[in-house]
Amino acid sequence: MATTVAFKSDLSGGEVYRPSADEDFMNERQQRYFRAKLLAWKESILLEAQGTLSQLQNDSLLQPDLTDRASSETDWSIELRTRDRQRKLISKIDAALRRIEEGEYGYCEVTGEPISLARLEARPIATMTVEAQERHERNEKVSREE
Repeated sequence: MATTVAFKSDLSGGEVYRPSADEDFMNERQQRYFRAKLLAWKESILLEAQGTLSQLQNDSLLQPDLTDRASSETDWSIELRTRDRQRKLISKIDAALRRIEEGEYGYCEVTGEPISLARLEARPIATMTVEAQERHERNEKVSREE
């Protein structure tokens, strides 16, 4: 899940900034906030991946007991699948960072409407509003059933 990021306001001593609906949508401050959130999330994933790589290099899958070996192989298989999902997640994070740079971040790719701050807070890689995402998923389900 996404890493929580709070950073101190540019203006004062100790004030923690959170995006608010009371300010202009995707103003520079909100963009900085979400950029920091995405970068922290990416860094966290990369650190986990490095830990997995180190562990894989240090641990031997060659266990004398067949049951222990099977258990280790299953554990590593699950771990490697998780890392593969996270690799795909990093590409989505990078795409979100590009959208910030291009001024497109926070706007639905289908409708062009702003994505709610609550949704972006929960899923900073979101590319659609909740309504557009639900429509997309319904259409996907219908096409699979046909």
